[in-house]
Amino acid sequence: MAGPESLPVCIVGAGSSGVAAAKALKEKGIAFECFELGSDIGGMWRYENDNGLSSAYRSLHIDTSRNNLGYSDFPIAGHYPDFLSHYQVMEHLEAYAERFGVRPHIRFRTRVEDVRPAADGAWDVRLHDSEVRRYRAVLVANGHLWDPRYPDFPGSFSGTAMHSHYYRTAEPFRDKNVLIVGIGNSAVDIAVDVCKTAKSTTLSTRRSAWIMPKYIMGIPTDRWSAFFSRKLKLPTRVTRALIRRLMFLAVGDQARYGVPRPTHSIWQEHATLSQELLPYVGHGWIRIAPNVKELRRDSVAFENGQIAPVDAIIYATGYRASFPFIDPSLFEVRDGSVSLYRRMLPPHLPGLYMVGLVQPIGPTIPLVEIQARWLASVLAGETALPGRETMEREIALHARRIAKRYVGSARYTLEVDFREYAAALRKDMQRRMAGT
Repeated sequence: MAGPESLPVCIVGAGSSGVAAAKALKEKGIAFECFELGSDIGGMWRYENDNGLSSAYRSLHIDTSRNNLGYSDFPIAGHYPDFLSHYQVMEHLEAYAERFGVRPHIRFRTRVEDVRPAADGAWDVRLHDSEVRRYRAVLVANGHLWDPRYPDFPGSFSGTAMHSHYYRTAEPFRDKNVLIVGIGNSAVDIAVDVCKTAKSTTLSTRRSAWIMPKYIMGIPTDRWSAFFSRKLKLPTRVTRALIRRLMFLAVGDQARYGVPRPTHSIWQEHATLSQELLPYVGHGWIRIAPNVKELRRDSVAFENGQIAPVDAIIYATGYRASFPFIDPSLFEVRDGSVSLYRRMLPPHLPGLYMVGLVQPIGPTIPLVEIQARWLASVLAGETALPGRETMEREIALHARRIAKRYVGSARYTLEVDFREYAAALRKDMQRRMAGT
């Protein structure tokens, strides 16, 4: 039987992360196979993906502007708008896969049932037809925005209740009293979508959030951020503080519209981007309420004592990072705890790598491209990995930074700062040795 070093690499998933990983391995001449549950590439960006895992809704547009979204060697064409729809993101991903010839390496309509280490250092991957294939490494790119997380409110509700993962259009909520729980990007998008035809729309939030407009003075907000952080080399905390001041000049005090100002600083959270929420709240189309205290069958009691009739609840309360093909005793992500060196490697499982398991301040797609290049350089023997002790020290250091920087740190288990993280990965590749 061939030794592990002569075996190919396995990629699980052909979304934007899996495709980027495939392209990086192909460029290094590393043999690999990619398995995708659905019938095509795209992951969450393919609307109504037949893999059943996409959370894309009909009105979804990406929050990163065109200039900051593309891959380093495959920028987004200038004829696209500032903020692409999910259809346009898919067009770009399909063109990217075609340009770099990764599609022939993908085996579609194939479910990975089990991934586990073998005694000789290889990895055994069992497919849905019971076939077991051996690999020297496994790159997990199955996404982390598909396994819904629900809150646990006391009481019971007799109306329609669903997670935002299953939301597609506003039509089922026409003429209903709708409650959306959460104030992240999906919650706000859905509230704006629903309120135009619903009888009433209420957005419930525990701590509120800083509402960042997509445009400031006609320029996408993330281009202002890029100017401050990349051109002027300002720290993220200073950049976010400057953006808050620009926000105030652009839209004024968000509390004046009816969205409470958070008590925490803007750099302590993942801000919510919306050009529409504040005007819709100001016009009374959307009402802001505090956290839910109790469900009362056909109504909801809030923590401020108010009670509102509710026909439907949409829980925009986030996702769990799940890997149904990996035994939790081997590896799992828990709120506030994930042991991954460089946010990719479990130190106790050499040969297993997580791709795209990050929630960055900054754009995700170009950051995952850097991850993919880093992984390819490691698998090609061009970048050496440190010992387990060094890996665990880096993991502990990152966890302390997250706990110190962000309010409600469990929510930010997967958070990274694009600038800091990308710089660390690039430095590893330049030095040909990963460090802390």
